[in-house]
Parts: sequence; structure tokens; C-alpha cells
Amino acid sequence: MRIEQPAGHKGSLRWMQRAVNGAPRCLQPAALPPLTWVSPLAGDGFAEYRDGDFLRRLGLGHLAPALSDFWPARGPQWDGLARFDGGVVLAEAKAHLREFDTPPSAAGPASARRIETAFARVQAALGVTPAAPWDRTFYQYANRIAHLWWLRAQGINAHLVLIGFLHDPDLNGPATAADWHTAIAGAEAALGLTPNPLAAAIHSLHPDVREL
Repeated sequence: MRIEQPAGHKGSLRWMQRAVNGAPRCLQPAALPPLTWVSPLAGDGFAEYRDGDFLRRLGLGHLAPALSDFWPARGPQWDGLARFDGGVVLAEAKAHLREFDTPPSAAGPASARRIETAFARVQAALGVTPAAPWDRTFYQYANRIAHLWWLRAQGINAHLVLIGFLHDPDLNGPATAADWHTAIAGAEAALGLTPNPLAAAIHSLHPDVREL
């Protein structure tokens, strides 16, 4: 699914669009080769992607049927997507801490069962025992982790970039990277990801919006 977005006027939508289209250098993890961002692009209606279309946007359309077997329709809508020589990046962007503590899954019964099965598969593969069900606690982060794991299980050199913007003036966003690190650590503890077996494939970036 391709979802066009309006030009962002506040929050992570605004800053992600500005960063990707005007200052991609601030979204470059030091550990990865140079990224080429493919979403959200001004020339593509700032579109964000989910389900098979996010795979197609990354040049991985051949995996769409397997994704449908793993996860029900209306899966994660990615804030950003990028490619690099030999791999791909999934990006999740936030501008204030409240965005990180997401509500439980609102999936219907059939989809909920499929999500529960997928989470159980991921937890078993990672060898983790969560303190709370992944569909109830930090659900958004959990499903991002699940998709990162799934892509890597398909043999794709996939990475997750967590973008926590600093000094958002409208939402009174965090002023230091430490605030974001604390939020992520809390989520990972609740999800049983301490230590996180996927840590080498997860990158935290903290662009200052005053520079965008």
C-alpha cells in the first residue's frame, strides 16, 4: 500500500520529510554505507509504504508473498525507507517521547491470531522471554523488530534506523539523545530484548531540528 502524505507542518512527519529531502546527511548511520532514501520523497507525494509495496519500493518485491504469510495486511507503515550497496533500511521516526509508548494492537480476531503467531516465532528465534505480550506493550516497536527479524531471516541485510529528533519546538521534544536511549531501553526491557540479539542491525540517530 502506498500512502501519500501532506507536507508536514509539525512533529516527526515534518522533520522526516525535511531531513530526507534536504539534509539526508543527518540520517546516515556511521556503521552503514551511504544510504539512498526512497521514501518519503517530495517527488513521490511524500508517500509512505506498507505491506508488499514497501518491499517493492526497496527492490524486494519477490518477497511480498512470503510477507503475506508472515503478517496480515495493514502492517507497519514505514516513516522512511532507504537502500545501500548490499542492504536496506527501515526507518521509524519520533519527535517526542509520548510517541514511543504506543497503544496495544487494534487488529481484529483473525489478524490478531496471525500477529500472535508471528511474534511467537520471532521470540523463539531470538531466544527472548518478554515481560509482557508484544501485542500489548510497545506494540509498534515490537512489530518493527518483528519485520526486521523477518527480513534478515529471508537473507536480506536489513537494518532498522530509529530516529529521535531533538528540540522539537511544537511538541516540546527531548533535548538530549539520552532521553531517547532511556525510552528505547525501557521498551526493550519490557519486550525481553536485554540484550537485544538484533542490536547490530539497529541504529539510533538524533538529528537536531534546529539544523533542518
